[in-house]
Order: sequence, then C-alpha cells, then structure tokens
Amino acid sequence: MRRNQTISPKTAPTFRPLPISLTKSSTLLCLAFTLLLGTSGCTDLKRLAYEGFDRDEWQQPEQVIKALKIEPGDQVADLGSGSGYFTFRLADAVGPNGKVYAVDIDAEMNAALAEQVQEKGYQNIEVVLAQPHDPGLPDNSIDLIFSTNTYHHLEQRVAYLANLKQDLQPNGRIAIIDFNGEGWFQHLFGHYTSSESIQRELQETGYTLETKLDFLPKQVFLIFVRN
Repeated sequence: MRRNQTISPKTAPTFRPLPISLTKSSTLLCLAFTLLLGTSGCTDLKRLAYEGFDRDEWQQPEQVIKALKIEPGDQVADLGSGSGYFTFRLADAVGPNGKVYAVDIDAEMNAALAEQVQEKGYQNIEVVLAQPHDPGLPDNSIDLIFSTNTYHHLEQRVAYLANLKQDLQPNGRIAIIDFNGEGWFQHLFGHYTSSESIQRELQETGYTLETKLDFLPKQVFLIFVRN
C-alpha cells in the first residue's frame, strides 16, 4: 500500500489543464449519466456502458458482420453479448436455419436481452447464462465464436480458450474484437488488449491466425481458426 506523501513547494509538479475538447466531452458524459441515474434503471445504465452514445460510428457493425463471412445456417456464439448490440445482427446473418447463442455471465442483462428477443420475434436466438470458466455451449457444434469488447474481462484466458476448442466444429473460427488501448478511458481502466497479446494467447492454445483487419479505429479485430 502506498503511503501519502507530502510534496514540498520546490518539488511540486505543474499540472496542465485538460484539453478543452476532453473537458467538454467529460462534462457532457457526466451530465448524461446524472440524468440517467434519475430516470433509468441499472439495466439502462449497463446498456449505455456497453454501447455508448456514438458506437455505430466507430464500431461499424455492418462492415464487421460482412468481414465475418457468416453463412446461412451457421451456429454462432456471441460471447459477452451484453445488451445484444451484435446479437440481432448475427441472427439476421445466420438466417432462420441458423442459430445464435447469446452468452453472458450477467443475469440481469440476459433477462433484458431475452425480453427483446421475445418482443422482436426472433426464433433463432438462445440466451445463455454462462459461468466465468464455462460459456455453456454445446460441444462440437459452433461454427463461429464472436467476442467484442469482452476479451480483456476473461480470467485465465489461456485455459478458457483451450476449453472453447471443444465447443467448435472442426475448422471452427474465433473472432476477437477488443479495444486497442489508444483511447484515454480504455487505457486508464485497462479495458483493452494488445493485438500481440491476443495472437500469442490464441496461438498458444492451438489456433491459427486467419485474418487481421484494421478498419476499426479503436479496436483490434482478429479472426482465428481452430487447428
């Protein structure tokens, strides 16, 4: 534990003010959260945390789905589905003969997503409450495991990735999108994983890098195939 230190006037550092653009952005974000705290429940706040205010602009979901090269009838796992931002897009891609497993450890978010699934009438989405060490997927059945902004949350990733192999079909794929650490928020709170770390851990557990995409400004986007 660090002890409090008294800085003498001679050694006191000079603190520079935050850039005006960052100050304005932070102020607007704080105001938005304050309003939400007074008008919304916990699930709405979590959804905001997952999706942000302008996610479509930097996430480019349509281009991401295109890059995944999903075939009609595929079985896809949305690992860390959260609010379902990609879940319904994946369900549209696999079509009525395919299936999407929306996997998350957050029971509250899962309940909210299951309600959306029912309201929208999707028959090809199954919401799965996972355990921290087990996604709860059927063995040898998944064509693609897709994970976005979740990889940095996984504990004991090497062991977790090794276990995922039993869920994939032969030549099944894993697509990882995670923050690259270039944004101040992600870097400050450690909500990112470097491309090098992801590649090293996937290759260590028996996956081969198939595609490396660079069109997402804030994120790493890598697709691996099971050996």
